[in-house]
Amino acid sequence: MTTLEASTGRDCHNAISPLHSAVYFAPEPEDELGALGLERGAMTYLAGRAAPLGAVDAGTVTATFYNFNHEHVRRHIPAAWTATTPEEVLSARLRGADRTLRRLLGKEALTSPDMTEAAELALHATEACRREARPLYAANADLPVPEAPHLALWHAATLLREHRGDGHLAALAVAGLSGIEALVLHNATGTAPTSALFMRTRGWSARQWAAARNQLRERGLLDEAGGLTREGTALRAETEALTDRLDAAPYDHLGPAATARLTELAGGFAGTLRAAGAFPAVHFGKG
Repeated sequence: MTTLEASTGRDCHNAISPLHSAVYFAPEPEDELGALGLERGAMTYLAGRAAPLGAVDAGTVTATFYNFNHEHVRRHIPAAWTATTPEEVLSARLRGADRTLRRLLGKEALTSPDMTEAAELALHATEACRREARPLYAANADLPVPEAPHLALWHAATLLREHRGDGHLAALAVAGLSGIEALVLHNATGTAPTSALFMRTRGWSARQWAAARNQLRERGLLDEAGGLTREGTALRAETEALTDRLDAAPYDHLGPAATARLTELAGGFAGTLRAAGAFPAVHFGKG
Protein backbone atom coordinates (compact mmCIF):
# COMPACT_ATOMS: atom_id res chain seq x y z
CA MET A 1 0.00 0.00 0.00
CA THR A 2 1.34 3.43 -0.97
CA THR A 3 0.88 6.37 1.38
CA LEU A 4 -0.38 9.30 -0.64
CA GLU A 5 0.30 12.98 -0.18
CA ALA A 6 -2.23 14.41 2.28
CA SER A 7 -3.55 16.84 -0.30
CA THR A 8 -4.37 13.97 -2.68
CA GLY A 9 -6.96 12.50 -0.32
CA ARG A 10 -8.31 15.96 0.47
CA ASP A 11 -8.66 16.74 -3.22
CA CYS A 12 -10.57 13.51 -3.78
CA HIS A 13 -12.82 14.22 -0.81
CA ASN A 14 -13.52 17.72 -2.12
CA ALA A 15 -14.46 16.26 -5.50
CA ILE A 16 -16.80 13.58 -4.20
CA SER A 17 -18.41 15.33 -1.22
CA PRO A 18 -20.72 17.53 -3.36
CA LEU A 19 -22.38 14.38 -4.66
CA HIS A 20 -23.68 13.86 -1.14
CA SER A 21 -24.17 17.42 0.05
CA ALA A 22 -26.23 18.53 -2.96
CA VAL A 23 -29.25 16.99 -1.24
CA TYR A 24 -29.10 19.63 1.50
CA PHE A 25 -29.85 22.42 -0.97
CA ALA A 26 -32.43 20.56 -3.08
CA PRO A 27 -36.21 20.54 -2.62
CA GLU A 28 -36.72 16.85 -3.37
CA PRO A 29 -35.39 15.37 -0.09
CA GLU A 30 -37.33 17.93 1.92
CA ASP A 31 -40.47 17.08 -0.04
CA GLU A 32 -40.00 13.38 0.68
CA LEU A 33 -39.31 13.93 4.37
CA GLY A 34 -42.06 16.50 4.72
CA ALA A 35 -44.53 13.96 3.37
CA LEU A 36 -43.75 11.83 6.43
CA GLY A 37 -45.03 14.56 8.72
CA LEU A 38 -41.70 16.23 9.53
CA GLU A 39 -41.49 20.00 9.70
CA ARG A 40 -39.62 21.41 6.73
CA GLY A 41 -36.27 23.02 7.43
CA ALA A 42 -34.29 22.11 10.51
CA MET A 43 -36.31 19.03 11.43
CA THR A 44 -35.99 17.41 8.02
CA TYR A 45 -32.22 18.08 8.00
CA LEU A 46 -31.61 16.84 11.53
CA ALA A 47 -33.81 13.77 11.19
CA GLY A 48 -32.48 12.94 7.73
CA ARG A 49 -28.86 13.02 8.75
CA ALA A 50 -29.38 11.43 12.17
CA ALA A 51 -31.67 8.60 10.98
CA PRO A 52 -28.83 6.08 10.47
CA LEU A 53 -28.16 6.37 14.23
CA GLY A 54 -31.72 5.30 15.06
CA ALA A 55 -34.27 7.16 17.19
CA VAL A 56 -31.60 9.02 19.15
CA ASP A 57 -32.13 11.94 21.49
CA ALA A 58 -30.98 15.52 21.10
CA GLY A 59 -27.79 14.97 23.07
CA THR A 60 -26.53 12.37 20.64
CA VAL A 61 -27.29 14.60 17.65
CA THR A 62 -25.56 17.61 19.22
CA ALA A 63 -22.51 15.49 20.05
CA THR A 64 -22.18 13.93 16.61
CA PHE A 65 -23.05 17.05 14.58
CA TYR A 66 -20.76 19.23 16.77
CA ASN A 67 -21.54 22.75 15.54
CA PHE A 68 -25.30 22.92 16.16
CA ASN A 69 -26.83 24.81 19.08
CA HIS A 70 -28.14 22.16 21.46
CA GLU A 71 -31.30 24.16 22.20
CA HIS A 72 -31.96 24.31 18.47
CA VAL A 73 -31.56 20.54 18.18
CA ARG A 74 -33.88 19.97 21.15
CA ARG A 75 -36.69 21.78 19.37
CA HIS A 76 -36.73 19.10 16.68
CA ILE A 77 -35.21 15.94 18.16
CA PRO A 78 -36.63 13.62 19.47
CA ALA A 79 -39.95 15.15 18.35
CA ALA A 80 -39.20 13.97 14.81
CA TRP A 81 -39.48 10.36 15.95
CA THR A 82 -43.06 10.89 17.11
CA ALA A 83 -44.03 11.78 13.53
CA THR A 84 -42.19 8.98 11.77
CA THR A 85 -39.46 6.38 12.22
CA PRO A 86 -35.78 6.38 11.30
CA GLU A 87 -36.45 3.55 8.86
CA GLU A 88 -39.06 5.60 7.00
CA VAL A 89 -36.74 8.59 7.00
CA LEU A 90 -33.92 6.54 5.48
CA SER A 91 -36.17 5.36 2.65
CA ALA A 92 -37.39 8.92 2.04
CA ARG A 93 -33.83 10.24 2.14
CA LEU A 94 -32.78 7.81 -0.58
CA ARG A 95 -35.78 8.67 -2.72
CA GLY A 96 -34.92 12.34 -2.33
CA ALA A 97 -31.31 11.73 -3.32
CA ASP A 98 -32.47 9.76 -6.37
CA ARG A 99 -34.80 12.53 -7.53
CA THR A 100 -32.18 15.22 -6.88
CA LEU A 101 -29.45 13.49 -8.87
CA ARG A 102 -31.80 12.62 -11.72
CA ARG A 103 -32.82 16.26 -12.05
CA LEU A 104 -29.35 17.78 -11.72
CA LEU A 105 -27.20 15.24 -13.57
CA GLY A 106 -29.59 13.94 -16.22
CA LYS A 107 -30.28 10.43 -17.48
CA GLU A 108 -27.20 10.24 -19.70
CA ALA A 109 -24.82 10.80 -16.79
CA LEU A 110 -26.71 8.46 -14.47
CA THR A 111 -26.52 5.57 -16.92
CA SER A 112 -22.99 6.25 -18.13
CA PRO A 113 -19.99 3.92 -17.72
CA ASP A 114 -18.29 6.76 -15.82
CA MET A 115 -21.01 6.64 -13.17
CA THR A 116 -20.58 2.91 -12.69
CA GLU A 117 -16.80 3.26 -12.54
CA ALA A 118 -16.97 6.11 -10.04
CA ALA A 119 -19.33 4.14 -7.80
CA GLU A 120 -17.05 1.09 -7.87
CA LEU A 121 -13.96 3.17 -7.05
CA ALA A 122 -15.67 5.07 -4.24
CA LEU A 123 -17.04 1.90 -2.68
CA HIS A 124 -13.59 0.35 -2.91
CA ALA A 125 -12.18 3.33 -1.02
CA THR A 126 -14.71 2.86 1.78
CA GLU A 127 -13.39 -0.63 2.42
CA ALA A 128 -10.54 0.93 4.41
CA CYS A 129 -12.70 3.23 6.53
CA ARG A 130 -12.70 2.47 10.26
CA ARG A 131 -15.71 2.52 12.57
CA GLU A 132 -13.86 3.27 15.80
CA ALA A 133 -14.73 6.74 17.19
CA ARG A 134 -16.64 7.58 13.99
CA PRO A 135 -20.33 7.35 14.92
CA LEU A 136 -21.89 8.95 11.83
CA TYR A 137 -19.71 6.97 9.46
CA ALA A 138 -20.29 3.72 11.37
CA ALA A 139 -24.07 4.18 11.38
CA ASN A 140 -24.17 4.84 7.64
CA ALA A 141 -21.79 1.96 6.97
CA ASP A 142 -24.39 -0.45 8.34
CA LEU A 143 -26.88 0.58 5.65
CA PRO A 144 -27.22 -1.52 2.47
CA VAL A 145 -25.54 -0.34 -0.71
CA PRO A 146 -28.18 0.73 -3.28
CA GLU A 147 -28.18 -1.14 -6.57
CA ALA A 148 -28.42 1.80 -8.99
CA PRO A 149 -24.90 3.12 -9.73
CA HIS A 150 -25.76 6.77 -9.05
CA LEU A 151 -27.26 5.86 -5.68
CA ALA A 152 -24.33 3.56 -4.90
CA LEU A 153 -22.06 6.53 -5.60
CA TRP A 154 -24.22 8.77 -3.42
CA HIS A 155 -24.03 6.19 -0.63
CA ALA A 156 -20.25 5.90 -0.97
CA ALA A 157 -19.92 9.69 -1.03
CA THR A 158 -21.96 9.79 2.18
CA LEU A 159 -19.66 7.27 3.83
CA LEU A 160 -16.51 9.10 2.78
CA ARG A 161 -17.95 12.46 3.81
CA GLU A 162 -19.02 11.27 7.26
CA HIS A 163 -15.74 9.39 7.76
CA ARG A 164 -13.75 12.55 7.14
CA GLY A 165 -16.27 14.59 9.10
CA ASP A 166 -15.99 12.41 12.20
CA GLY A 167 -12.21 12.77 12.07
CA HIS A 168 -12.50 16.51 11.53
CA LEU A 169 -14.58 16.87 14.69
CA ALA A 170 -11.82 15.14 16.63
CA ALA A 171 -9.33 17.62 15.15
CA LEU A 172 -11.55 20.56 16.14
CA ALA A 173 -11.71 19.24 19.69
CA VAL A 174 -7.91 18.96 19.77
CA ALA A 175 -7.73 22.58 18.59
CA GLY A 176 -9.93 23.63 21.50
CA LEU A 177 -12.66 25.03 19.29
CA SER A 178 -16.30 24.91 20.29
CA GLY A 179 -18.90 24.19 17.64
CA ILE A 180 -19.79 27.82 17.03
CA GLU A 181 -16.14 28.92 17.17
CA ALA A 182 -15.33 26.39 14.45
CA LEU A 183 -18.09 27.87 12.29
CA VAL A 184 -16.92 31.46 12.82
CA LEU A 185 -13.32 30.55 12.05
CA HIS A 186 -14.38 28.64 8.94
CA ASN A 187 -16.56 31.54 7.79
CA ALA A 188 -13.59 33.91 8.12
CA THR A 189 -11.86 32.13 5.23
CA GLY A 190 -14.43 33.50 2.80
CA THR A 191 -14.90 30.09 1.18
CA ALA A 192 -17.51 28.71 3.59
CA PRO A 193 -21.27 29.19 3.82
CA THR A 194 -22.24 32.69 4.95
CA SER A 195 -22.69 33.52 8.61
CA ALA A 196 -26.40 34.04 7.93
CA LEU A 197 -26.76 30.50 6.60
CA PHE A 198 -24.66 29.04 9.42
CA MET A 199 -26.73 30.85 12.07
CA ARG A 200 -30.06 29.92 10.52
CA THR A 201 -29.30 26.26 9.91
CA ARG A 202 -27.30 25.65 13.11
CA GLY A 203 -29.56 27.66 15.40
CA TRP A 204 -27.15 30.34 16.61
CA SER A 205 -28.23 33.92 17.32
CA ALA A 206 -26.39 37.04 16.16
CA ARG A 207 -25.47 37.69 19.79
CA GLN A 208 -23.96 34.22 20.17
CA TRP A 209 -22.10 34.60 16.87
CA ALA A 210 -20.65 37.95 18.00
CA ALA A 211 -19.61 36.46 21.34
CA ALA A 212 -17.80 33.59 19.62
CA ARG A 213 -16.06 36.04 17.30
CA ASN A 214 -14.88 38.03 20.34
CA GLN A 215 -13.58 34.87 21.97
CA LEU A 216 -11.58 34.07 18.86
CA ARG A 217 -10.19 37.62 18.83
CA GLU A 218 -9.09 37.18 22.44
CA ARG A 219 -7.26 34.01 21.43
CA GLY A 220 -5.54 35.94 18.66
CA LEU A 221 -7.16 33.88 15.91
CA LEU A 222 -9.20 36.72 14.36
CA ASP A 223 -8.29 40.35 13.83
CA GLU A 224 -10.54 43.32 14.64
CA ALA A 225 -12.16 43.15 11.20
CA GLY A 226 -13.05 39.47 11.70
CA GLY A 227 -10.37 38.14 9.36
CA LEU A 228 -7.96 35.33 10.11
CA THR A 229 -4.72 36.32 11.81
CA ARG A 230 -1.49 34.48 11.15
CA GLU A 231 -2.22 32.38 14.24
CA GLY A 232 -5.74 31.68 13.03
CA THR A 233 -4.49 30.63 9.62
CA ALA A 234 -1.91 28.37 11.26
CA LEU A 235 -4.49 26.74 13.52
CA ARG A 236 -6.78 26.04 10.59
CA ALA A 237 -3.86 24.53 8.67
CA GLU A 238 -2.97 22.32 11.64
CA THR A 239 -6.58 21.21 12.00
CA GLU A 240 -6.85 20.34 8.31
CA ALA A 241 -3.53 18.50 8.40
CA LEU A 242 -4.72 16.36 11.32
CA THR A 243 -8.00 15.75 9.50
CA ASP A 244 -6.03 14.62 6.45
CA ARG A 245 -4.03 12.15 8.53
CA LEU A 246 -7.17 10.76 10.15
CA ASP A 247 -8.80 10.40 6.72
CA ALA A 248 -5.85 8.95 4.80
CA ALA A 249 -6.81 5.26 4.90
CA PRO A 250 -9.50 5.19 2.17
CA TYR A 251 -7.27 6.88 -0.38
CA ASP A 252 -4.13 4.97 0.57
CA HIS A 253 -6.21 1.83 0.08
CA LEU A 254 -7.40 3.04 -3.32
CA GLY A 255 -3.88 3.93 -4.46
CA PRO A 256 -2.56 6.89 -6.49
CA ALA A 257 -3.93 6.05 -9.92
CA ALA A 258 -7.39 5.04 -8.76
CA THR A 259 -7.63 8.03 -6.41
CA ALA A 260 -6.74 10.35 -9.29
CA ARG A 261 -9.34 8.65 -11.46
CA LEU A 262 -12.05 8.93 -8.79
CA THR A 263 -11.15 12.61 -8.31
CA GLU A 264 -11.50 13.16 -12.05
CA LEU A 265 -14.84 11.35 -12.35
CA ALA A 266 -16.40 12.77 -9.20
CA GLY A 267 -15.12 16.23 -10.04
CA GLY A 268 -16.83 16.04 -13.41
CA PHE A 269 -20.16 15.12 -11.83
CA ALA A 270 -19.72 17.78 -9.16
CA GLY A 271 -19.09 20.34 -11.88
CA THR A 272 -22.35 19.37 -13.52
CA LEU A 273 -24.14 19.78 -10.20
CA ARG A 274 -22.71 23.26 -9.73
CA ALA A 275 -23.57 24.29 -13.29
CA ALA A 276 -27.14 23.12 -12.67
CA GLY A 277 -27.40 25.40 -9.63
CA ALA A 278 -27.11 22.78 -6.91
CA PHE A 279 -25.19 25.17 -4.63
CA PRO A 280 -26.71 28.68 -4.78
CA ALA A 281 -23.93 31.30 -4.64
CA VAL A 282 -25.98 33.44 -2.24
CA HIS A 283 -25.27 30.89 0.50
CA PHE A 284 -21.48 31.03 0.21
CA GLY A 285 -18.80 33.60 1.00
CA LYS A 286 -17.54 35.62 3.91
CA GLY A 287 -20.12 37.60 5.84
